[in-house]
Amino acid sequence: MISLAWPWLLLALPLPLLLGRLLPPRAPDSAALRVPGLAPFAANEGALKSSGSTVSVRQLLAWLAWALLIVALSRPQWLGEATALPTTGRDLMLAVDISGSMRQEDMQLEGEKVTRLDAVKEVVGEFITRRAGDRLGLILFGTQAYLQAPLTFDLASVEQLLRESRPGMAGGKTAVGNAIALAVKRLRERESGKRVLILLTDGANNVNDITPERATSIAAEYDITIYTVGVGAEEMRMPGIFGTFGSRTINPSADLDEQSLTDIAEKTGGQYFRARNPEELDVIYNLIDELEPVDQDEATYRPTRALYFWPAAIAFLILLLGALPLQHLRRQHMQAVNRVSTDHG
Repeated sequence: MISLAWPWLLLALPLPLLLGRLLPPRAPDSAALRVPGLAPFAANEGALKSSGSTVSVRQLLAWLAWALLIVALSRPQWLGEATALPTTGRDLMLAVDISGSMRQEDMQLEGEKVTRLDAVKEVVGEFITRRAGDRLGLILFGTQAYLQAPLTFDLASVEQLLRESRPGMAGGKTAVGNAIALAVKRLRERESGKRVLILLTDGANNVNDITPERATSIAAEYDITIYTVGVGAEEMRMPGIFGTFGSRTINPSADLDEQSLTDIAEKTGGQYFRARNPEELDVIYNLIDELEPVDQDEATYRPTRALYFWPAAIAFLILLLGALPLQHLRRQHMQAVNRVSTDHG
């Protein structure tokens, strides 16, 4: 169906007529500066006789253009069928560590070694697409924490921003406290009981702008639930100088501060998870899906398409037509009539 967003603007249709009756007539040469108006349309050229009264063609064009412009200003729009949308009303903020250590290639996807961040992108990207109805936001942190996406229903944009991230682009260190503090700033004004932060890191806080303990206390005050995820393999085979000879096994996640991540989760009513490979990471996010279920509360959405440009374009064409010299048009018309008469004679 077609509707007008601002139908009250149609009240302006008789405005030129009212102004013409209410304003006093302008005395000849009384103004030092003449402002162009609709006067050229009121010329007596091309008058049409109708029911004993004389109506100017230019006046008709001017009134038609005015009516179309008013209709355009009232914002005509096409409304589609109402569509039901699921919504939970939950606000989920994702905080993902992109420090330099996320370059570590101790994960495997489809039999190939990949960096920790690549594994996170794959698993978390799928988690994002499953959050239909939730508002998601994205924080990327290294030495500093940056808000990449505010809370939004546009899940595709959040996933794209995550996939475009690179290790080290926010600095080489790990500012866990800053990430939590930034999430609190974005979540504190949302509805209580539905604020969730999922924080993923592979290291320990080594930036002292704000400590994780202080940031967690503030999060608890605002009733924000934090789920923490520690990512990184516990064993990695390092080749020796001569291939397998002299190789050794190391723990690439030795810097992961699991105790701090556990404390953060417990103080806010959340849970700590350990992801040693993409499979475990996928299980964790499936579990978070269950902990933060998607309630199918129905909401409606009607697609709209603006139509204002159609009456505006027609009005513009009419104004161009009205600006043409009617004497020239009449002469062309008469020449065409004479040619037809001559051909038939």
